[in-house]
Amino acid sequence: MNFYPIVLQHIKTAEELPIFERRREVLQVLIDYIQKKIDLKETINLNFICTHNSRRSQFSQIWGKVAAEYHGIPINSYSGGVEVTAFNERAVASIKRFGFNVSKEGEVNPKYFVRYSDDSDPIVAFSKLYEDDANTSTGFAAIMTCSHADENCPSIPGAEARIPVRYEDPKAFDDTDQEAEMYDERSMEIASEMLFVFSKIVKV
Repeated sequence: MNFYPIVLQHIKTAEELPIFERRREVLQVLIDYIQKKIDLKETINLNFICTHNSRRSQFSQIWGKVAAEYHGIPINSYSGGVEVTAFNERAVASIKRFGFNVSKEGEVNPKYFVRYSDDSDPIVAFSKLYEDDANTSTGFAAIMTCSHADENCPSIPGAEARIPVRYEDPKAFDDTDQEAEMYDERSMEIASEMLFVFSKIVKV
């Protein structure tokens, strides 16, 4: 995979970030799920879920796919929420700063076509319900990226596993001098953890 140079630069930076023990314990559940699917030679479907599917779940879908590609592990990476809003423009701006090629289609809840390489199909990113037709409806892991969705969705129909991997919401810094910095920090945190997860997978 010929990653765009700036994307690859950020991958290398993210690989060097420390993953503390308490987070390793959280991520181990996801690692075990993926490894089991690999061992059974089954398709890996990951659906990253947050309430509005606007920030953290979008970052996770994108970096989950990138990290898997980087480590040579085939997955389907999805995202969704419990309310439809839009892929937040601040989060879009952040992934652009990370070197992704992003094009846009539509104005109300637009679809963003996110590329990390000229060799790859784009990740189609937009806000949607977790059961949207764009996502698989069965045989997936529901990865809960925010506390609100995790605490208010007692069950996710079709999910064969439910794995909380929560992140702090960069929304708290909207319209402040720290906005760009905190969105980039959250994106980098998610990148580092997704890269860690896939680095631990033993390919059959």
